[in-house]
Amino acid sequence: MPVERQERINALLRRSIAEALPRIFMSDDKIDTGAITVLDVMTAHNLRNATVTVSIFGHEGERGTYMSKLSHAAGELQRIINRECKMKYTPRLRFVLTDSIAKGDHVLDLLNHLDIPE
Repeated sequence: MPVERQERINALLRRSIAEALPRIFMSDDKIDTGAITVLDVMTAHNLRNATVTVSIFGHEGERGTYMSKLSHAAGELQRIINRECKMKYTPRLRFVLTDSIAKGDHVLDLLNHLDIPE
């Protein structure tokens, strides 16, 4: 499969998943969907599997719970993808947590607090 096509599919899936998360967790008061950021989606070449990289800002002690709920919602997300994205195969989703946004925020905080003479 050409790389451009796979990149378009990854972007389509990332957008669909990010838009679907608030709908899925609307009734769950324990999940702050604003804290979940879908950073990247990497589909396999055969489109059967996809790895979804997410970041959870804040909620350090609850990240395990968030990831568990995301994993449990994978089936519902796959149904939404199947309904909204006309694809030959609906990929099986696997969620991976990264702390890159928290690291970036920490670096920006350090830079803001540097005492640099003019």
